[in-house]
Amino acid sequence: MVTGAVVVSRTLSLVVAAFFSGYHVILGLYSIREPASSVPILVAMGLFVVATVVSIWRSSPLRMSLPLALFNVAVCTALPLIVCSQLDGFSANLGYTTWYVAAIGTLMTITATRKRPQLALLGVGVLVIHSVIWAGVGELGHLGVIGSVVWVLAAALLSRALVKASRDARQYARAEREASGWHAAQEAHLYERQVRLTQTMRLAMPMLRRISASNGELTEDEQQECRLLEAAIRDEIRGRRLLNHAVRDQVMAARRRGASVTLLDEGGIDDLAGVALDEVLGALAGALEHTSADRIIVRTAADSATTAVTVVGLSSPDPAECALGPDSSGDDEVDLWLEIPRHVTPIVAG
Repeated sequence: MVTGAVVVSRTLSLVVAAFFSGYHVILGLYSIREPASSVPILVAMGLFVVATVVSIWRSSPLRMSLPLALFNVAVCTALPLIVCSQLDGFSANLGYTTWYVAAIGTLMTITATRKRPQLALLGVGVLVIHSVIWAGVGELGHLGVIGSVVWVLAAALLSRALVKASRDARQYARAEREASGWHAAQEAHLYERQVRLTQTMRLAMPMLRRISASNGELTEDEQQECRLLEAAIRDEIRGRRLLNHAVRDQVMAARRRGASVTLLDEGGIDDLAGVALDEVLGALAGALEHTSADRIIVRTAADSATTAVTVVGLSSPDPAECALGPDSSGDDEVDLWLEIPRHVTPIVAG
């Protein structure tokens, strides 16, 4: 709708400009017998027609090119020299022989409208200087020079105002897009928090009820279950998109057999969704199912264009070292090293 409005507005402007330009030519033809020779007058009309047609050409950009604007100024300089050279001198009965004054005003108004106001003012400035020299300051109003200057000044001011309005509109549009993006990001964060809270409540609520019912007196097995639930809740915070039902089940199974599992989502798979994400997580669940490593570290590859997830499984000769956590040191052996690509087919890990 907006684009259509702009096209119609520009088309109407071009039609009005063509009408006024043609009107000046008709006035010049009407009075062509009064000058000493009609050939220079026809040459002047030809220059004006060429400059006008090129200036209002439909496919031309909104901002007039600098060579064309300079050509228009040159035409405005040539018209009074050519036409006045065929007149006997200034008199009050020149009639329509001074058609060039209004023609220059129209051409410079077009130039100012097409975002060349400085050169448009230069063009009418040349007209004013020539008119003062040829007829005197007191005859500027009689010749119509003042009207041409007013039209060009109005077009220049309007063009400047439109440029400022267009710049302000772009700034407002950019601010609106940024506000919309910020609002969408806030909604996404809120939705993710709600999802994480729901998942955490689903995991922790049964155990919290059991703790409340037993007044905090838990058996060894229940205490171990609490540790596993705490690790699962930590996964929901740090693992984010690395988790689905299959991965959660395999991570819990690994922890139940005594392995230490660390999930770190650093944003490397934020752009994956749908089938692509399911394939990556399916490959991850398969790798966790088939490894017997004592310590497993799963990390998204944030800086890789080909790898989505890196899985490292370490086994310690001394099982007691595994109980010290993921930061424990020792002569660990690499039991599993797997780089899951961003686009995968189901992987069976050994």
